[in-house]
Amino acid sequence: MAALQQQRRRRLRSFRPTAGSGLQEEPGGAGAVPGDSWPIPLLDLASNDYLGLSRHPGVIAAARAELERSGLGAGASRLVTGTRPVHRLLEAALAAWLGRERVLLFPSGFQANVAAVSALADRQSLVCADRHVHHSLLAGVRASGSRLVRFAHNDLGDLERRLAQARSSQPDQTRLVLSESLFSMEGTSPDVPALAALCRRHGALLLLDEAHALGVLGPGGRGLGHGLEGVHLVCGTFGKAFGSGGAFLAGDALLGDWLLQASGAFRYTTALAPPLAAGALAALRQIEAQPQIATELLARAHRWRQALAAAGWPRPAGDGPVLPLLVGDDGAALALQERLEAAGLLAVAIRPPTVPAGTARLRLVLRQDLPAGTLARLIGALGPAPSPPTP
Repeated sequence: MAALQQQRRRRLRSFRPTAGSGLQEEPGGAGAVPGDSWPIPLLDLASNDYLGLSRHPGVIAAARAELERSGLGAGASRLVTGTRPVHRLLEAALAAWLGRERVLLFPSGFQANVAAVSALADRQSLVCADRHVHHSLLAGVRASGSRLVRFAHNDLGDLERRLAQARSSQPDQTRLVLSESLFSMEGTSPDVPALAALCRRHGALLLLDEAHALGVLGPGGRGLGHGLEGVHLVCGTFGKAFGSGGAFLAGDALLGDWLLQASGAFRYTTALAPPLAAGALAALRQIEAQPQIATELLARAHRWRQALAAAGWPRPAGDGPVLPLLVGDDGAALALQERLEAAGLLAVAIRPPTVPAGTARLRLVLRQDLPAGTLARLIGALGPAPSPPTP
């Protein structure tokens, strides 16, 4: 702790939702005393609730009804007494929506990713992971005992060189590729069809983490890997566009049964809370019924990128609802966060080790329920764009 730089230290902040798209921080910061009043609400530009479904009346009503039917928790793992009808209903609905043979639910995306890697790789396997994949996938690699190599972010040429070399030296070795369809800190996406085709050419398995894409990207919000041959396993979560909590893995029937039989991350954990499963199922029905909401969100994201670039800021990478504003220096990113909060806007500075040193950024997240005028308010609060670093 003594060696940890002050600008790299994190602190937990507690917020309560307010009307509209706001969050209000609980009193209790430095110098707070009992009886302090709650600060003014902040417009939330940081949460991953892209479609605003966490507060949708139908989603809340479904969770509340399941709470009355099943109670708060499942009380056991799925293979003991924890499976409820709503779990099976959600798994079947997701399988039909994604065109997959089998879906299994997990209490968290972290668990799902650890389970996915461990199911597809072992000590004799080679795992090729994008340089920016989520920490949970790397934890899965460590748990599997497989050998890890990293390829340059979204660089399919670099990946192909590594796969070709591995195939030549150990043709019978299992090769697994890890990528995401929307990288949550970069805002970028790979060319998923080309990625899947590359994996097929080199006999590699592909695990695609669609946590931030589902509900927003791809046909009907089904993700960028939807319908592609060669995507062996998809990880999705309910804590983003679905507005709930928990996660799932979707694949073919054989792989689903292997996860059921062999995955400790599935077998030895209490089942997803039934109200969360019911909320996720109701959210899925909303996503199916109103695909235009995601289309409108992406159009809004394009306008925001254009306006930020016109104001002199580096154009945020990608096309989705995550818009990273690169700042570079940790202190400058924190100062920018504070300036926005003073203007009533909440956007969080992302610093190493979450991102590489020298690439601290402000992570802006677009949501369907942001009020009109938010973009103009943001650009006014940002102030002049920083000068580019001296070469």
